[in-house]
Amino acid sequence: MKFLPRERSRWLTVATFAVGMAWLEAATVYYLRAMVDRIEPYQPNPLPIRGVLGEVELVREAATLLMLLTIGMLAGRTWRKRWGYTAIAFGVWDILYYAFLRIICGWPRSLLDWDILFLLPLPWWGPVVAPVSIALLMIAWGTATTQVADRSRTSSPPWIVWGSGAIGIVLALYVFMADALRTIDQGQDAIRQVLPTSFDWMWFSVALVLMAVPVAQFGWRMRSRRQELSF
Repeated sequence: MKFLPRERSRWLTVATFAVGMAWLEAATVYYLRAMVDRIEPYQPNPLPIRGVLGEVELVREAATLLMLLTIGMLAGRTWRKRWGYTAIAFGVWDILYYAFLRIICGWPRSLLDWDILFLLPLPWWGPVVAPVSIALLMIAWGTATTQVADRSRTSSPPWIVWGSGAIGIVLALYVFMADALRTIDQGQDAIRQVLPTSFDWMWFSVALVLMAVPVAQFGWRMRSRRQELSF
């Protein structure tokens, strides 16, 4: 394994883009929440967004994902690095989004404050620390994927590593959308009114560990490679 100095400028460019995007996202969300009097989202009738405003918000969220994916596609030279840079952009954007909201309006007050994380395809609920934890993993994996040349052979079948990560992602999505899924048969209005009362920390922790498997495997290979070179 060797570090790739030429990739550092790309990493910094992607991160800089994510910083600017995070401020833009935080300002936009602040304007929207001020309009509907929901600076703090965890309160009765948390999603008073209907009609054109609701449709615009859904498209805005989709556009956010498109922008993050696009910067990754532009920065990477291979598909693996493109996904790596997308993960870096997403992680930096997500963490700084909350930091900038705190600067703008004083919320979140703590990492345990509830937030509506996303609206597609159903509302995602979770404490702020949950998406921030995933964002840190994304930055770690993206950095490892893009900044280090790995020519060593993996000791575990790739499908086990990536399958674990995929299962972790699906499980985390279920935890975030569990409350909305329970009311899905009651219609859109019921879904909008849902206020979760507890977060499933046990299953989220399992999901986080599974998502960390690709990062942990990379760290293990890097450590093993360094030990081989030291002899």
